[in-house]
Amino acid sequence: MDTTAVRQAAKPGIRLKRRGWLTPYLFVLPWMIGFISFTLGPLLFSLVISLYDWPIAGERTFVGLQNYTRMFTDDPLFWESLGVTLKFTAIFVPLNLSVALLLAVLLNQKVRGSGIFRTIFYLPSVISGVALAMIWAWVYSGEYGILNYFLSLAGITGPDWLREPGWALAAMVGASLWAQGSMMLIFLAGLKNIPGDLYEAASIDGAGVFTRFFRITLPMLSPTLLFNLVTSIIGAFQQLTLALTLTGGGPSNSTYFYAMYVYENAFKYFHMGYAAANAWIMFLIILTLTMLVFRSTGMWVYYEGEVKAKRAGKRPRKAA
Repeated sequence: MDTTAVRQAAKPGIRLKRRGWLTPYLFVLPWMIGFISFTLGPLLFSLVISLYDWPIAGERTFVGLQNYTRMFTDDPLFWESLGVTLKFTAIFVPLNLSVALLLAVLLNQKVRGSGIFRTIFYLPSVISGVALAMIWAWVYSGEYGILNYFLSLAGITGPDWLREPGWALAAMVGASLWAQGSMMLIFLAGLKNIPGDLYEAASIDGAGVFTRFFRITLPMLSPTLLFNLVTSIIGAFQQLTLALTLTGGGPSNSTYFYAMYVYENAFKYFHMGYAAANAWIMFLIILTLTMLVFRSTGMWVYYEGEVKAKRAGKRPRKAA
């Protein structure tokens, strides 16, 4: 048989195999172009300009690490805004997770009209941040606010929530807790994946409601809880719209969040290089907190088929 003819006959097959090898990458290519153009590219560019004195108009000067040095040594607003954000995060994140989980547990009950309640509780999540801020400005108003009206019915004189430093941050936490829809649905999806046989077996053994919740629901829901915890921390550090619209960072900088600090340096004072350095410090803080959370997962996150080691220092092993 002529070997040349065999090779020529095999060439179309080889070409088809090569095309088949390229096909998955062609499908991924649009996403890769978007990721490089709109995520990775701007991210690296912000790192570059953080090393410059970069005004919107005018000469750009390379200053090295001076933006970072100035931030830590010569800018009290950096520490003040960071302290406010950490305080807000410490209060908001546990409450956010608790409220979302409570709503998910209630909506997971087999009762009439549960679908209607799910829709009602999700609706605040689709309202824009500015519109939501306008609603809360009316609720928190010291003169005509509905919250103080209800307090007056109980004989309590409510404060001017958004103008008193002692109450402004608490008011921001309350307003931020309103949009629970997305996190609630994620918890609800996690609850739906817990086998009902576990609850039936626990009930037969005499386990009560709280025992079933802490011994079955929470351990089985821990991967979902981990996801919501990380996203809640990130959301707390990026809090901007409500504070910018309701208080403008006041009174007395009591709601001056770190995201507002970055925003003002960029778009109020037009120090783009300094704002980029601020943003990178925020990224490093969030990354550190996220790594600490993931570091602790061995103690409280349970995955399906995983058996936890009882003695400290042993790694979890997979069930046979």
